[in-house]
Amino acid sequence: MKKQFSLLFWVLLSATQLISAQSRGIKVGYIDMEYILDKVPSYAEAKNQLEQKAEKWKQEIETKKNDIAKLKEALKTERVLLTKELIEEREEEIAFQEKELIDYQQKRFGPNGDLIVQKATLVKPIQDQVFNAVQDLAEARKYDYVFDKSSDLTMLFAAKKHDLSDRVISVLTRAERRQQMSKKQLKEEEAKEKLEDMMADNPEMTERQKQMEERKAARLKLIEDKKAAAEARKKEADEKRKQQLEEKNNKKTGTVSDTAKPTAAQDSNAAQKKEEKTEAAAAEKEKRDEARNKSLEERKRIIDERKKAAEEKRKQQLEAREAAKKAKDSVKTAKP
Repeated sequence: MKKQFSLLFWVLLSATQLISAQSRGIKVGYIDMEYILDKVPSYAEAKNQLEQKAEKWKQEIETKKNDIAKLKEALKTERVLLTKELIEEREEEIAFQEKELIDYQQKRFGPNGDLIVQKATLVKPIQDQVFNAVQDLAEARKYDYVFDKSSDLTMLFAAKKHDLSDRVISVLTRAERRQQMSKKQLKEEEAKEKLEDMMADNPEMTERQKQMEERKAARLKLIEDKKAAAEARKKEADEKRKQQLEEKNNKKTGTVSDTAKPTAAQDSNAAQKKEEKTEAAAAEKEKRDEARNKSLEERKRIIDERKKAAEEKRKQQLEAREAAKKAKDSVKTAKP
């Protein structure tokens, strides 16, 4: 009877967890520890220093190998001239130096050598920071699981949208920046971070922000173009006024100004300017048409994405209801 009660309890508990998970959806993310470490400035600097040490150790090993090779070559050359005792003495010296070389290699590059130990010492504080950042992100954004892509875990496929590595790097760099900020700068930074987090969690908001920035850039460009056109008109009006004054003065003095005489070159320049204005107007119209078409396509894409998201949500709700129904049926059949 106790066994049956225990079995029924676990069935009910499993069904409850399944219904809860399916109703809200399991949220999974991953990080790439190697990618994160490469992006952390303090780790990159310390890693560079460690690599320089390792390179120095390798050079010392090569020097020892060359010394041993020279001893062996000298013994080979002088063997016929040496006594048995001297030969044995030199062989013992070579063997001793070879053993010293092996011991030195193990000390520097062995499984428990200086390189591994110092690398672990270097990585651990940053790994702790990464783990803390991942825990904060997982709790804040309700992730059920977060994996490390660079670990022994085999990941056959990982969608980029579930990669939290850049967010973790952002958290670490924010912490470094905060240490050098005033209270006012901290407030501004917190507001900026909040907006970035909201945009990261809401792709539609990111898209709207992008569209707003594009419209703002277009408005600024239009203002600049109008300003440039106004300056060009002003310059042209000033030149025309100057020319009219010269002609008036020339009439009073009875002379004809060179500027008053239209030349073939001037006619050509006027025609060229007129043609350039026509081409510029056509190009501007084409640009406006292209921007309008792009805006219409973007609006259509957003509507399609919203429809798709709504259909997926309805599908998930139906699946959750079906799972809940199956769980209830299984509980009914499990009752004695």
